[in-house]
Amino acid sequence: MTKSLNRVVVSRSALINNFNVCVRKCGGIPIMAMVKADAYGHGMEECARVFARSGAKAFGVAEVVEGVRLRRSGIREPIFILAGLLPEFFEAVIDYDLTPVLVDGEMVESLAAEADAHGKKLNVHLKVDAGMGRQGCRLSDAPAVVRRIVRRDSLHLAGLMAHFPMADDPVHGNSDRVLADFLQMANKLQRTQLKDCRLHIANSGGIFSVGGAELDMVRLGISLYGYGADGIEPGMTGGRLQPAMSFVSRVLQVREVPAGTGLGYGHLFTTSKTTRLAVLPVGYEDGYLRVLSNKAEVLLHGRRAPVVGRISMNLSLVDVSEIQEVRPGDEAVLLGRQGNERISADEIAGWMETISYEVLCLFGHCNTREYRE
Repeated sequence: MTKSLNRVVVSRSALINNFNVCVRKCGGIPIMAMVKADAYGHGMEECARVFARSGAKAFGVAEVVEGVRLRRSGIREPIFILAGLLPEFFEAVIDYDLTPVLVDGEMVESLAAEADAHGKKLNVHLKVDAGMGRQGCRLSDAPAVVRRIVRRDSLHLAGLMAHFPMADDPVHGNSDRVLADFLQMANKLQRTQLKDCRLHIANSGGIFSVGGAELDMVRLGISLYGYGADGIEPGMTGGRLQPAMSFVSRVLQVREVPAGTGLGYGHLFTTSKTTRLAVLPVGYEDGYLRVLSNKAEVLLHGRRAPVVGRISMNLSLVDVSEIQEVRPGDEAVLLGRQGNERISADEIAGWMETISYEVLCLFGHCNTREYRE
């Protein structure tokens, strides 16, 4: 079968390493592996299988359709629907034994009625807004919502959760306040209301930057894929995170142009000397966005080469004047390691003025994926 010249390669061994690093960092606290957004571009089903074998106790997705995909792929651990849900998805939640996260009290009675009609007792978690300002019931409203849930025989309040908005900024102090407010709210609730109820708030940034945030479970995302939430790969006793994704292409053509040659659409770059160019079959269709024009670098023969001219839909130009050995068919690394050089998602994110999460999602969603041990 003919394969694309552009490939995203995901290392299973890096995924396993990262999971084990986080296990040691968390001291054995149960881990919910975040595999929403197709596992941040790394492939939801395969990553979930790797993490399940490594000991993940639960999985987090955004929508019900993702949870159904995981169940159909053989995942048996609890699967949390984190973005909330609408009544039209109740039946699928029950049929596929998914764990809904309620963001307020609006769905309590109707969800309980659906569960009762199916003869099921459904585990639910309640999301509270402890400072994120995005979703969840207000801290002051949480006791009333909790009472509504525990009164329903067909629902079991299995957890209370919140989210850190600034866990990647440990100096600010916001996360300590959010954690304190969340715990104060939980402590005010009657213990009978929190029977077998897990408290969880820590994301990747939380376990590396916020003391005491592990509680009863941690929800880990970016760290499992090899990056720190603050753009730094944390190193600690017990190992270092390893980026799991690489993005590679191949040289289609090598050509030489004279000084004064305008390159690509709009002649965004004009050569100042005789220039040797490598043509790569990669562009914004592949998630290699136009904003990277005249900014990005790629690796060829273990050396860095600058992207020149405007990136188009399917083609990019690289100046290889200093790498004379480049030939058609050579592998070009856009993300990852080649020889002693490496281009990280954080570096690309800097060129794109975004974060590593977006880079990984873009490349993973737009390209053929393959897995290596």
